[in-house]
Amino acid sequence: MFAVIRTGGKQYRVTPNDVLKVEKLPGEAGETITFTDVLAVGSTAGTTLGAPLVAGATVTATVIAQDRLDKIIIFKKRRRQNSRRKNGHRQHVTVLRVAGISAEGHVMPAQAQAMPVEAESVAPAPAADAEAYPGPAVDSTTAQENAE
Repeated sequence: MFAVIRTGGKQYRVTPNDVLKVEKLPGEAGETITFTDVLAVGSTAGTTLGAPLVAGATVTATVIAQDRLDKIIIFKKRRRQNSRRKNGHRQHVTVLRVAGISAEGHVMPAQAQAMPVEAESVAPAPAADAEAYPGPAVDSTTAQENAE
């Protein structure tokens, strides 16, 4: 199940257990926030679009942290006039984890998000190496020639 919510002048497509960063909202870590601006709700049964909002639909989320994004550098220059200006800005955001989606009697909590997966369609996981990034692939014939 998914929902499209509106907050901070932006729209987000969310599913239960999603972690997202939105414009700063009031609240401390651990508090619950309820979004009533739900623009669409969808599931395997179909999608319900609002006009403009879906009646009775809500999305609940838990505040994980109040954070700031990476610094954005603003550099303005006027050529041949020795005029330069440099500013930086870090946007305040709220980090949320979607707890559940409810719409017209249908409730999808975060625990029920796990979908069954057939064993034959899952590819085996690669073996874990000591390094996180093994580096570029090396052709074995080239490595043998370089060793000689």
